[in-house]
Amino acid sequence: VISIDKKKTSRRASAPFTTSTLQQEAARKLYFSSKRTMATAQKLYEQGLITYMRTDATNLSVDAVKEIRQYIERVYGNAFVPSKPNVYVTKSKNAQEAHEAIRPTHFDDEMPKLVGDEAKLYELIWKRTIACQMTNAEFDSVSADIETENRVAIFHAVGTTRTFDGFMRVYTE
Repeated sequence: VISIDKKKTSRRASAPFTTSTLQQEAARKLYFSSKRTMATAQKLYEQGLITYMRTDATNLSVDAVKEIRQYIERVYGNAFVPSKPNVYVTKSKNAQEAHEAIRPTHFDDEMPKLVGDEAKLYELIWKRTIACQMTNAEFDSVSADIETENRVAIFHAVGTTRTFDGFMRVYTE
């Protein structure tokens, strides 16, 4: 064994959904096409369940952030609420940001009664929105470098253990 390195790391939740990231995540997790995702999102929007789904902004309204943080504290406890709200900056240089990120319009304890694609997509939006305002997930990481006897090769191994769920209590990628 040449070296052993131990360290603590943390991971921040992803930003709330934009049109593009919603389509990507729905394709990856739900196997939805872009067309199917947007048609389903349109139905959710028409029912008043989500904000406008054509946006490239990652910001949330002040009122929404306040509601989300209250929900997190009520359901998961104070340890899951960061001292200050998480702020996400849009990476796209030509982002319009006329609308806020895609999010549920209400954060009540009771979920709306939905079925099929609408239920699946709403749950995805709900979880990502809640997670984006939660504390970071924390990990202990150990890495080891091992050299062969004749020094022909060096092997590198890393092991990671989650020590605090943070946002991962609600949403994992």
